[in-house]
Amino acid sequence: MAASLATYSAHVAARAATTARALEETGFDRLLIHSGVPFTYFADDDDAPFHSTPHFTHWAPVDGPHHLLDVVPGKRPRLVRVQPRDFWYAPPAPAPDFVRREFDVVEVATPDAAWKEIGAAGQRTAFVGAAAEEAGAHGVPPAGVNPKALVARLDWERSYKSDWEVDAISAATAKAAPAHRAAEAAFRAGAPEIEIHHSYLAALGDVEEALPYTTIVGLDHHAATLHYHGKRGREAGNARVFLIDAGAAVRGYASDITRTYVTAAADPVFALLLDGMKTLQARLCVQGRPGTSYVDLHLETHRGVGALLSEAGVFRVSGTKAFEKGLTHPFLPHGLGHFLGIQVHDVAGRQIDREGTIAPPPDGHPALRTTRVIEERMVFTIEPGLYFIPMLLDPYRSGTNRDAFDWGLVDRLIPSGGIRIEDNILVAKGANRNLTRELLPD
Repeated sequence: MAASLATYSAHVAARAATTARALEETGFDRLLIHSGVPFTYFADDDDAPFHSTPHFTHWAPVDGPHHLLDVVPGKRPRLVRVQPRDFWYAPPAPAPDFVRREFDVVEVATPDAAWKEIGAAGQRTAFVGAAAEEAGAHGVPPAGVNPKALVARLDWERSYKSDWEVDAISAATAKAAPAHRAAEAAFRAGAPEIEIHHSYLAALGDVEEALPYTTIVGLDHHAATLHYHGKRGREAGNARVFLIDAGAAVRGYASDITRTYVTAAADPVFALLLDGMKTLQARLCVQGRPGTSYVDLHLETHRGVGALLSEAGVFRVSGTKAFEKGLTHPFLPHGLGHFLGIQVHDVAGRQIDREGTIAPPPDGHPALRTTRVIEERMVFTIEPGLYFIPMLLDPYRSGTNRDAFDWGLVDRLIPSGGIRIEDNILVAKGANRNLTRELLPD
């Protein structure tokens, strides 16, 4: 725990330094960060699951809405925490001791009391969060409410993970690893999707609302729906392919892990493709080193998928020719990966400077979330996929390149769904650190 306290103290000190620089560059001298407000469904009295403002969590892993963080360069940050007196719901957990060591923590009973505790905002105060009307009503000038220039700089700093953040992501992986094993065991025992999902939750020890994202549990052809949330599946014992995309959260940080499994009864060509994708994914995890363009790594993935499909006989042309003609696109319609941290799809993946300049993805690859040059301290996912999606493949059946496909083999493989393998990678000195394989090697 002593080491964790030291890394958290260093993390907060880094936040203070980078925030002070961002405020000076954008003409502010104070930053208020709001933890968020509950969202209630239209014409209902039921709240959606609450998620704190990510920039608030970047400073303090303290649950609950309406909290305010007051940051003034050169002063100890203040955390005004709303602790309502409520018998309907359990109150938010208290601020942990390691947070109290770094902040002046004040507890109040209402959101209005929190704003009163903060005091007058001032004309050079910036505010980040969803409660824009509250901020304006308490003196934050319109130009200071979520100012783009400041938020871009705060997003930029989140691209580089501190030791505290890496430890949290690793802990989230350690939490998810036995749950992934439990889900695989349920699949191999013949369980349907809903029971596999419940096996995952039981091993994780969390309710669904605590997950960083909705689990994807797809058997056979459901594995070809990229964000499949149906939890139905085929009758128990019949499935041959299982794709699970599921993570966990620790101190507000997520792990994001995908595995694909097959039984001995799986189509042998599909099993061969799965082995090839495992090899390709492992190579990409190593290749994402400082100075490498993530776009180039994504394009290398398409080349690799093209080679695999050609070797398996799905393409009747070489993998190189298939790549050059764009024939790999229907088999891999998503990007190679994304930044990972407080948000599963973390910010600044397409941001190429502190000022917020955006580098769009290349033509033909609109789903690529990361267009940055890779640097040390980044954490991102590497998740190549290979799917048999009829909606995407059908246009090629009558197109100019229709003879480049073995359509009989394609139709045979469509019921197998698809493949995705995903690890969480820290770009470290000397070599990348695969945070996932340390705890879930297969």
